[in-house]
Amino acid sequence: MPVADGLLVVDKPAGWTSHDVVGRARRLCGTRRVGHAGTLDPMATGVLVLGVNKATRLLTFLVGCDKTYTATIRLGQSTITDDAEGEVTASTPADGVTAGSLRGAVLALTGDIEQVPSAVSAIKVKGERSYARVRAGEDVELPPRPVTVHRFDVLATRRAEADGVPVLDVDVEVEVSSGTYVRALARDLGTALGVGGHLTALRRTRVGSFTLEQAHTLEQLEAAAERDEVPLLPIADAARGGFTPRELSEAEARAVGYGQRITSAPAGRREPVAAFAPDGTLVAMLDESGLKARALVVFAPSGS
Repeated sequence: MPVADGLLVVDKPAGWTSHDVVGRARRLCGTRRVGHAGTLDPMATGVLVLGVNKATRLLTFLVGCDKTYTATIRLGQSTITDDAEGEVTASTPADGVTAGSLRGAVLALTGDIEQVPSAVSAIKVKGERSYARVRAGEDVELPPRPVTVHRFDVLATRRAEADGVPVLDVDVEVEVSSGTYVRALARDLGTALGVGGHLTALRRTRVGSFTLEQAHTLEQLEAAAERDEVPLLPIADAARGGFTPRELSEAEARAVGYGQRITSAPAGRREPVAAFAPDGTLVAMLDESGLKARALVVFAPSGS
């Protein structure tokens, strides 16, 4: 039986693409209208937010949310993909990396920085994904882009040996703006220390207000679907928990439903606002950056 509108927070397993998870969710939810709010690489695990039916229209706003990850960076080896799935391209002993030099390199990669995305990212270059061009043997150079690393904490370090080369495995937790590549942070940390680096593990623990505590494994979702109890977060609850809410009067809700502009309250907000009718129905996502608020997307029918 098809399910209603809402968000599904999944704990993505390793080895699955985000598209694989969407495909499984379509079967479990009985609908083709399923999308995700930001890709996770197959190697990565953790929070993948899916939108079902009307809630797919919320995903546009969730993609831009900050995210938190735990990761392990191996210093002493570079790979073609900047993670453990690619072949090693260079090895440099990391036994000379000290706690002090590591601290300094991490600090330099914290805050507002210019980051060159990994060449095997999904960014399009002349209409084709960058990773596809790399796999076809092409050298791809992507331009740097501004990103923000709000927090870059070193949790633990371990000396090890890989392919006969001393390496340093660094467990970290990072909180970053949308568009930040943790693989690129690993690469740039290794470059700054002169030994190269790549990711060996990555787990996303938060997307906006959605965390692992709310996430369900695929096994849990399969069992829930058999009971017709897919744990969807209702669209109104998802919007209220993830965005600044605005309570509309009946007249304002009707006007927004008809596509009319209403007065911003207040003007100048940079982030989208979730607008609710008096009965708690999600009416629209509003842009209140100007004096008059405009609907970015309308969910409830006019007059509801």
